[in-house]
Amino acid sequence: MATATKKKASVRLQPIGERIVVQREEVEETTAGGIVLPDSAREKPARGTVVAIGTGKLLDDGTRGQSQLSEGDHVLFSSYAGESVEIDGEEYLLMREDDVLAVIG
Repeated sequence: MATATKKKASVRLQPIGERIVVQREEVEETTAGGIVLPDSAREKPARGTVVAIGTGKLLDDGTRGQSQLSEGDHVLFSSYAGESVEIDGEEYLLMREDDVLAVIG
């Protein structure tokens, strides 16, 4: 079973089917010029780390397709992808594998 870990405790969140769990990267608090941004002005980054992967997409012949992603991959995804879930004070995104645009090398 996949495990998303946090410094204080470990959280078990197992996605179903072609879904994945992503932990979003930290939000920048200041601009390049040193201006501190309030929470309302900060854009949530569209990149993060895959922390759990489902069993794969169900194909027409009844078998499961293998995921192109693996745990620990750094990914880019669309801004409005997935559902935000908060567990033990940590925010995770539950999204389809198709919402991932690219893997960062």
